[in-house]
Amino acid sequence: MIPEHMNISPRYIRAFLWGLVALSMFLVSALVIARDSSDSVANLGTMTGEAAILNEYALVDQSGQSVTPDTYAGTWQMVFFGFTHCPDICPMTLSYMAEVMDHLGPRTDNVTPIFITVDPARDTVDVMKAYSEAFHPSLVGLTGTQAQVDAAARNFRVWHERSEDDLAPDGYIIAHTGFIHLMRPDGRFEDVYLDSRQTPEDMAAELSALISEASS
Repeated sequence: MIPEHMNISPRYIRAFLWGLVALSMFLVSALVIARDSSDSVANLGTMTGEAAILNEYALVDQSGQSVTPDTYAGTWQMVFFGFTHCPDICPMTLSYMAEVMDHLGPRTDNVTPIFITVDPARDTVDVMKAYSEAFHPSLVGLTGTQAQVDAAARNFRVWHERSEDDLAPDGYIIAHTGFIHLMRPDGRFEDVYLDSRQTPEDMAAELSALISEASS
């Protein structure tokens, strides 16, 4: 069950965060236009510069174990950055990722969905455990020190910024980009997705095709 605080959010905070989604969609669209017209939109991420996205971090999972990308080597990884007090973008994106996992069927074991917090001060190991389990049993929740989280976000080129706000829980909100990064089993960057650009069924079908292609 999603924590009750998710339902308590000032209207303008929701509008602000949705504005970020719109901006993210605009940037992705601009990149699509810049691509060779013969390429498919599904492969957008491979065109944005593989060297720019680094699958590097040293964090702690929801069971308290230290992890790195090597922990999930051998599986495709859906990586999303957010935080548990996020009023809209995060729960919607994580619900989307959960649906993708449900639609993968027998391919589920080939994919690891990963949620990395950008708010480690509040998102402790115990918080991440309860929050991740509320969405999907396979969802991995990662946290760490602020320095570790910031380093991971930089490596994935994920923007996030804290803003003080007396109306928000604990007096602040965090704005952030809402992309899902898809990483290959060998750790390389494959693609970037927004949940609004394709249905969970379509993303699951794309993942299944990639898994089949890689194993053939």
